[in-house]
Amino acid sequence: MTAAQAIVGTGTGAGAEADDAPVVDLVVETEAWVAALPDLAALGEIAAAAALSAAGLAPGDHEIALLACDDARITALNTDFRGKPQPTNVLSWPTHPLAPPAPGRRPPPPPAPGPLGDVAIALETCIAEAEAAGLPLKDHVVHLILHGCLHLLGFDHRTDADAALMEEVERRQLARLGIADPYREGEAGGPRS
Repeated sequence: MTAAQAIVGTGTGAGAEADDAPVVDLVVETEAWVAALPDLAALGEIAAAAALSAAGLAPGDHEIALLACDDARITALNTDFRGKPQPTNVLSWPTHPLAPPAPGRRPPPPPAPGPLGDVAIALETCIAEAEAAGLPLKDHVVHLILHGCLHLLGFDHRTDADAALMEEVERRQLARLGIADPYREGEAGGPRS
């Protein structure tokens, strides 16, 4: 196992107060993530805390696993789990089965504190999207991890009503973090999952 495959961040509280921070088990598979965003563990905590807060949950009661990988790995995951043989920016796998809420309605909270699931994020796709949209990489990555965490909580974008709700939650949480609206007209920075 290389250093890049090891867990490099585990709920350190670096992104929020220690009691309020979700546990984020970060696994970096691609060394280039370390050079691109050495504070990825803290960014993961910030994004996960924003998602949990948006759902009315105490961030310190929950945890996620975050895989920082490359486009080749996310393509394999996207092929295996979604039947789409192409790279994407972010994927997520909830721990608990989630019943879809009525269109445009908030999902119910998870059944109990603890693990929410796994999120994977691809470096090359994130860099390309951030550059194309003129966004700071940090901001784009926080947005994508937030998006993935919202999926772990049952938010989705299968219908127009669901997409509008999810975008509104993302916009509000990103604004609270001081991150510009990635959905503003003409930007290409939104998630594609």
